[in-house]
Amino acid sequence: MASTDARLVIPDLAGKAVLITGASTGIGAALARGFAAQGARVAIHYYSSEKEAETVAKEIGGVGRNVLLVKGDSSDPKQCAAIVEKTAAHFGRLDGLINNAGLMLGRVNSLEASDEHFSQVLDLNARSVWATTKAAAPFLARKGGFVINTTSIAARNGGAGGAILYAAAKGFVSTLTHGQAKELIGKGVRVNGVAPGVITTPFHDRYTSPEQMEAIRLSLPAQRLGTAEECVGAYLFLASDMLSSYVVGQIIEVNGGQLMP
Repeated sequence: MASTDARLVIPDLAGKAVLITGASTGIGAALARGFAAQGARVAIHYYSSEKEAETVAKEIGGVGRNVLLVKGDSSDPKQCAAIVEKTAAHFGRLDGLINNAGLMLGRVNSLEASDEHFSQVLDLNARSVWATTKAAAPFLARKGGFVINTTSIAARNGGAGGAILYAAAKGFVSTLTHGQAKELIGKGVRVNGVAPGVITTPFHDRYTSPEQMEAIRLSLPAQRLGTAEECVGAYLFLASDMLSSYVVGQIIEVNGGQLMP
């Protein structure tokens, strides 16, 4: 298990129990590997991608005392609570929550979207963050507890090409991050966020054509697209009291220079 790995570089993350939602692929899977490499105990949440989640679990040591696979529909608040409770019961504690689950659910013009589509996008990308944090807060409430929300560059630029409702949901996540940072810091819990730009993950394999990705790449100052692994450092930094104890209510932009607020 990674807790005995000589490559540990952030000592205060070792032994912490961390729930990562949407951890079967993409950024979430990279986070599971990254936190395990620091000696953290990791709950890998998934919904439909069971085989992928099992693969990630094997990569970081296999299901057992330090690794948990937990299935649930993040768009359902009751299941969000169950995910948290299963994680806390398995590890006997919960030190950190990373709200990473989310999908665009198709590129749909915001004024042509059905009521059902609107609800699905908001429930999965916005309501889930509120519901999971609400369930986790009592377990996290002590010095060193943390919440890190995955928002998006779309929260700042409004999205485009059928992604506006997704962008609006991520705007909610960013605002919630700022507000709940104020609510929870008095309980010893730091709330922050990470806003990835265009990252090469199954998310964009599903929703963005190769031609669109190349056009985006050419527009970036870095002249390349990001990888899931390049996002991990921002989360590790925000999770560590040793590195970021006075960082509260902030959102770190990871976008290759696409947006410089």
